[in-house]
Amino acid sequence: MKNIRLTLAYDGTNFVGWQVQPNGVSVQSVVERAIEKLTGLPAKLRVAGRTDSGVHAIGQVANFETESDLPIEAYRDGLQHHLPTDIVVRDACEVGSEFHATYSVKRKRYRYVIHNSRIPNPLIRNFAWNYHGQLDTTAMHHAAQTLLGEHDFRSFESHFPNKATSVRTVIEVRVHRTSGWPIWMPETKDRTDTTVGEGEAIAEPMISSIAARQEPRPPDFEATSNEDYRASESDGEFICFDIVANGFLYNMVRAIVGTLIRVGRQDWNAEDVSRIISAKDRSQAGETAPPHGLYLVYVDYE
Repeated sequence: MKNIRLTLAYDGTNFVGWQVQPNGVSVQSVVERAIEKLTGLPAKLRVAGRTDSGVHAIGQVANFETESDLPIEAYRDGLQHHLPTDIVVRDACEVGSEFHATYSVKRKRYRYVIHNSRIPNPLIRNFAWNYHGQLDTTAMHHAAQTLLGEHDFRSFESHFPNKATSVRTVIEVRVHRTSGWPIWMPETKDRTDTTVGEGEAIAEPMISSIAARQEPRPPDFEATSNEDYRASESDGEFICFDIVANGFLYNMVRAIVGTLIRVGRQDWNAEDVSRIISAKDRSQAGETAPPHGLYLVYVDYE
């Protein structure tokens, strides 16, 4: 048996989420069907995180075992031939039998994107939450720092209990403004800048740069403190919420974003977020942000 690891990116708009469900087409079912078409053998995928309907992924990781004798070089292009354009195989490699995409995970990075503009952009309506009200990004970042460390995040978990425990450890959290497409290019340790003109530079696109490598390097998972970062209110119409943790609960990121929105419009502050964490009561937190602004960016196994 070979153990094949896949790194996937997908636009979740037309899917009911990752997991196979009776009410629509899932990412899992489409990829498993592509594997069977390629190898002639059925496959059952294990996955790093089961994204919800409408949620996107840049670095989703899955693995499956197969008796197929296809060379590993045939998997990426071969699978892509059988997949729709909204699912991309970024990488395929053979790993040891002990690797399990679900249980081997050390930490994951998610990003939530808010288009903070009074005028919606129809071209990104499925890829960012358009929020027209004024938001204080500095206050949101400051309040988000209360999430750092180990906590019981029950206040941000929908339909409790979904897991054996609601305790998770947040390693990094950041809220910042940006402009344009770099919101889909999260920073990595090996990020480089290419000079475009005098005084002008662009960041290396994450997807193209990682796809060119056999194995992507993990982002910088060092905790970001409020003292190290000051968000600018005039830096762009997109607000990015980045979070890295050793695990996530059902709707946890979206519930946190909905809570930070209350902070951004100055209804709550950092002390309120700390109080909400301690309450361990979902009704105390903010709304669940819509799914289409959420991205699974990276899964770290090291």
